[in-house]
Amino acid sequence: MRVAAAQMAPVFLDREASITKVVEVLERAAALGAQLVAFPETFVAGYPFWADITPASQFNDEKQKAAFAYYLSSAVDVGRGDLDDVVRAAAENGIFVYLGIAERSQSATSIYCTLVAIHPERGIVGTHRKLKPTYGERLMWADGDGAGLVAHDFGGTKLSGLNCWENWMPLARAALYAQGPHIHIATWPGSPAISHDISRFVAMEGRLFVVSAGAVLQEKHIPEDFPLRDEMLAVHNRFASGGSIIVGPDGHVLAKAERHEEILLCADLDLTLVERERQNFDPAGHYSRPDVLGLSVDRRRREPATFTDDQT
Repeated sequence: MRVAAAQMAPVFLDREASITKVVEVLERAAALGAQLVAFPETFVAGYPFWADITPASQFNDEKQKAAFAYYLSSAVDVGRGDLDDVVRAAAENGIFVYLGIAERSQSATSIYCTLVAIHPERGIVGTHRKLKPTYGERLMWADGDGAGLVAHDFGGTKLSGLNCWENWMPLARAALYAQGPHIHIATWPGSPAISHDISRFVAMEGRLFVVSAGAVLQEKHIPEDFPLRDEMLAVHNRFASGGSIIVGPDGHVLAKAERHEEILLCADLDLTLVERERQNFDPAGHYSRPDVLGLSVDRRRREPATFTDDQT
């Protein structure tokens, strides 16, 4: 199977233009023979880098509120069909897509960091909301739930995925390993120092392939009218450097992107290596002790209210 990690810059904080870029990338990937493409964390329409480099926690700051409203306006509403063009492109090109989005909540005024799984024949088969936003992200994103902790079948190949530091959560990984994935998708805002080591670790621990996709972002990508543009540029002019990498189940690096390069990073996977590597270690099989150690996973979707009536 040929897989690809889209180390790209989003059209920052522009939902429609970012989706157009996703479609274009899928067409390029199809021309290269890719069957699976992974995009970075919250690629549509961008990662809130200002949360960690400006005074984002300053209460009632007008610029911070304006920046959040700007971000919210670019968020994706899956229910209203914002991703329909991506679903069509996945179908037309025969590609399974993992796409990171900033997802608008049911209340319409909060955001989830969500990893959407799109099957070329069945459309959207999963929307995994990040379980725990990291550090400054907690000022931008709501907590997710376990509804998306699902390994998806794609022609007999099992696929799983997690957002960024979720890949460091042992129990989240264990919940996915128990479903027997062959390929794991790890999405990142764009940081090689973080993504490389954990990608190799997850590959060796799970005895599976890992496709890590990280974004790039520079000064030229920040909209002129973004309320905190000047504050961001006062810190530095490069915010994400990529870090995309594809690793085999033995920890061997199959492909690695250069820093700051926009590239469709591809690799051909021999899926029989998964079974061969699990001969001596299977974390959810012969090298587990369910009689001693157990894991319970709640995969119900959590919403703020449940209504019982006959209203439609």
